[in-house]
Amino acid sequence: MKNESLEKVILVGCQIDEDDLRFQYSLGELGELTETARGQVSAILTQKRESVHPGTYIGKGKVEELVLLEEELEPDIIIFNDELSPSQIRNLSKELQARVIDRTQLILDIFAQRARSREGKLQVELAQLQYLLPRLIGQGASLSRLGGGIGTRGPGETKLESDRRHIHRRIDDIKKQLQSIVGHRERYRERRKRNKSFQIALVGYTNAGKSTLFNRISSADSYEENQLFATLDPMTRKLSLPSGYSTLITDTVGFIQDLPTTLIAAFRSTLEEVREADLLLHVVDSSNPDYNQHETTVQELLKELDMAGLPQLTVYNKRDKIDADFVPGSDSDHILISALDERDLSDLLVRIEKLVKKQMISYHAFIPAGEGKLLSQLKSETILNKLEFIEERETYELAGFHLEDHPVAGSIKKFQR
Repeated sequence: MKNESLEKVILVGCQIDEDDLRFQYSLGELGELTETARGQVSAILTQKRESVHPGTYIGKGKVEELVLLEEELEPDIIIFNDELSPSQIRNLSKELQARVIDRTQLILDIFAQRARSREGKLQVELAQLQYLLPRLIGQGASLSRLGGGIGTRGPGETKLESDRRHIHRRIDDIKKQLQSIVGHRERYRERRKRNKSFQIALVGYTNAGKSTLFNRISSADSYEENQLFATLDPMTRKLSLPSGYSTLITDTVGFIQDLPTTLIAAFRSTLEEVREADLLLHVVDSSNPDYNQHETTVQELLKELDMAGLPQLTVYNKRDKIDADFVPGSDSDHILISALDERDLSDLLVRIEKLVKKQMISYHAFIPAGEGKLLSQLKSETILNKLEFIEERETYELAGFHLEDHPVAGSIKKFQR
């Protein structure tokens, strides 16, 4: 990947009702997104306005300035820090030689690079087609510039100026395929529910360290890289707590502010995994100066997806690189860790186990030694605090916690005193 020639990019931002610091963070993030998509930022052009220009996003004078900057730097692509309307893209493309894309198209492109599973690829293609469809009208000339590279991966490589009905047919076809995948996953989830597994989901802003944490505590092999949207497809693994109790943990796609609406819709089914969770681990990068805004963005998206009411533990990650002004949220149940520190991970697992117990029912039972199958089940499917063999009675004394409607609950009752 290092040998690939990077595409030269100019970034353009329009500041409206935002404080300077907030606006700079947003542009910085656009730069990171560009690097993730294998682009190289050559220049940044900004303008303060009361509202974006309806025809060209930035004002007429700034467009002229951008034309001169383009002549000087000869970029491959110009990326705008907001979602552009079809007419804005059309008008800007008439003035500029380089390809014009917006933040949404850039994010969609990164998702196209990252998708691994069939479902992930289909969801990205659906989001891209839905985004591009209203932008096809009267765009013959500018669409002929589409090639490989930023903002054009996935369906961008097909002849998008061809029959719009074909695109509508493809959208319908993708929706049908996704429906069957969703049905398959629902059956899988039903099976997990029947087996009564406690489910944990990792959520958080992109690049907060979710996959690193996921890999360290579950011995999984989720793609782990210091990049935005390194993980796209959800992955579920077993997670053993200090008592030996097994839970299931799911790594999810990173959230981001101004996440394209087409993507929220397309990835809703992927994030359904989160809705089934008994506990959310909300991972926050404590080394990022904008951690507070990241936290807010995630909470707002959880609200939008009807998931805000789920039990949550905020995991402030990257303790070893903590921002000088970092202050943990006062109203959240939280822990400060580094995913690379073994002791921190042990503390986190202890904390998770306490939260799991809160959602369980305590029990105290005397199980005859002959009940081998039940004893084995209690060891693996409940949290055991005490396990003692009483020799004179040939009985095991057990104390611990079980999930309320777990099938084993009925068996325990017979031996409780």
